[in-house]
Amino acid sequence: MQHAPLSPQADYLSSLNPAQKQAVETTEGPVLVLAGAGTGKTRVLTTRLAYLLRNNKAFPGQILAVTFTNKAAQEMKHRVAALMNGAPVEGWWLGTFHALAARMLRRHADLVGLQSSFTILDQDDQVRLIKQLMEAENIDTKKWPAKLLADKISGFKDKGWAPADVPSHEASDIANHKLLPIYHQYQARLKTLNACDFGDLLLHMIQIFKNPANAEVLADYHRRFKYVLVDEYQDTNVAQYLWLRLLAKGSGNICCVGDDDQSIYGWRGAQVENILKFEKDFPGAVVIRLEENYRSTGHILAAANAVIVNNEGRLGKELFTSEGEGEKVRVRGLWDGEAEARWVGEEIESLQNKKYGLEDIAVLVRAGFQTREFEERFIQLGLPYRVIGGPRFYERMEIRDALAYLRVVNQKDDDLALERIINTPKRAIGDATVQTLYTHARSRNISLYDALRDLTQTDELKPKVKGTIMKLVDDFERWRGMAQDGTIHHAKLAGIILDESGYTAMWQADKSPESPGRLENLKELVSGMEEFDTLPVFLEHVSLVMEAQNNNANAEQVTIMTLHGAKGLEFKCVFLPGWEEGLFPSQRSMDENGLKGLEEERRLAYVGITRARERAYISYAGNRRMYGSWMNAIPSRFVDELPQEHIEMEAEQGLYGNTGRSQHWDSSGFGESFAARKTSFIEGSARRIESKPDTGASISGYMRGDKVFHDKFGRGTIVHMDGHKLDIAFEKGGGTKRVMDSFITKAE
Repeated sequence: MQHAPLSPQADYLSSLNPAQKQAVETTEGPVLVLAGAGTGKTRVLTTRLAYLLRNNKAFPGQILAVTFTNKAAQEMKHRVAALMNGAPVEGWWLGTFHALAARMLRRHADLVGLQSSFTILDQDDQVRLIKQLMEAENIDTKKWPAKLLADKISGFKDKGWAPADVPSHEASDIANHKLLPIYHQYQARLKTLNACDFGDLLLHMIQIFKNPANAEVLADYHRRFKYVLVDEYQDTNVAQYLWLRLLAKGSGNICCVGDDDQSIYGWRGAQVENILKFEKDFPGAVVIRLEENYRSTGHILAAANAVIVNNEGRLGKELFTSEGEGEKVRVRGLWDGEAEARWVGEEIESLQNKKYGLEDIAVLVRAGFQTREFEERFIQLGLPYRVIGGPRFYERMEIRDALAYLRVVNQKDDDLALERIINTPKRAIGDATVQTLYTHARSRNISLYDALRDLTQTDELKPKVKGTIMKLVDDFERWRGMAQDGTIHHAKLAGIILDESGYTAMWQADKSPESPGRLENLKELVSGMEEFDTLPVFLEHVSLVMEAQNNNANAEQVTIMTLHGAKGLEFKCVFLPGWEEGLFPSQRSMDENGLKGLEEERRLAYVGITRARERAYISYAGNRRMYGSWMNAIPSRFVDELPQEHIEMEAEQGLYGNTGRSQHWDSSGFGESFAARKTSFIEGSARRIESKPDTGASISGYMRGDKVFHDKFGRGTIVHMDGHKLDIAFEKGGGTKRVMDSFITKAE
């Protein structure tokens, strides 16, 4: 097959700007390309590969090109082929870290005691194998789930630690000091099975390269690879970093492309320090900054620049565009989460009138539980939507489980709901017992619940199982009675059911990374129930919501996803809700990682803003409802960092002087009262300003004991005052709520 002749060199380089062209043509020695969001990184990568091939600097097999996803590798291959006018570019080493390491390990498996036909275990196999080893060591797998140990071992491998390399303090408090022995046994068992897991692919190759006895192996790769090219370098972990450094020592021609300002995966092992110390690791390195942005407007970029500049751990760059300033970033302060969702829905409808399609619009949240209020609102408005990166709120496992409990309380003959949670959490009610119950139910033509009650009166079941079932039935009878007599609000009852059933405790004891998010979702479910008059009305609402979601499956849809999931994507219009202290930045991230955690949160804000091409909307709520109580929230410090000349700030009357700015952050980034402020919002995740003494009179003239009226909560009596903030006991079952004095009037 004949291929078209290569086009003149000027043709395929002519579309590059000066910085991009420099990144393509600087081929010798170490090069770091700092590619800001939307600056044409993919174009630079593919053009650089084509440049090496077209100028006969290397054959395809002499280039090691590393990506983070198979999709990126395939896209790069196709683009390079297009730049080569279809000329063959087969035989090169292009792929993900794991794919390339696996290719190497197949060639040298015998050096680590494996055969070249070794099996690569997936995570399920890994967990099952570790569980077998734990059971042999008499380790309680309920207290110490096998997945927890599997994750810890994977973390060791991501750091390049074989069992002998793990510091003792890293494993001392796990599984009764048996984590390290389990790691030793696990590795030995893998060799017996001629298998390895994904972490081993890199770890084994690092061990091979470092072993002096295998010096010729590494020397062979040094001779083979004239050029090393790495994408998304800011997301590399320690093992990936070590593997790359060992391979790059040959020619010294390593080019790493990345953006330190978009390093947001520290929670899964990524080390932003790898890119920050590139010049130290590779003396004489050339650093090229790609700063001209081809995605976003000037106002959007100015807002992103102003936020990220507050980070200390960065190499520094400033995005700009020649495409015009566009619309200012809109920042809106709302009364509560419901008002925030309502505002976002109205703005989306307004955008539709401006001829934007729903596919052009995204809502990017910090935490998964935030999606509920937006899903509810969009369904009310008839706006089709999709949740990317996970199921919709009411489809999540823990929400389905909680709803199953509530369905059985509401209607005892709901067999499908009862079967779902009869052994969740574990109650030693196995499949055989459930089958016995169903057999009895069918023979008597009764429900599964009635079969439960019947069999507690016979000797069909073993005494222990019988006792467990009797307790479960008693619990459901008691919960049902509480629901029917109306002495307790159904939202509070839902919290009681989740606690007394052991379901909440099950997730609190779970050590997996997903468990905190599941607990937050359960809290959001209970909070959402406050909006409905009765439990049956709420359950009917959920059924209608699920049906509406199914009916919109093929329509054009608004995208809802987390900020972490949005990296690498772009939308014409982006909504960024929940910019409140404790929620964003995440209090958990700051508590666990200090300033490092805060800076990663700020990078996440930068990523969120730079997803927007034409319009960006940032919002926060002054109050959040949790378990029936209203919690004050304060705007995120990131709101304070936005440049006034590039934003339009609006806040509902009474919220922080209508400016939307909280004004309590010092240059350290943690604020003057970081250690002192506390509230109970999402496990203590929001920060409340220290209260001033109650003097008996507010600044605006109200007195303790005054009768007042609030448009939303009705009539009430002032019981406490803190400046412009008043605690008011409302008459119609609303309880005591804290509101701003600008929201009330004297009652007549």
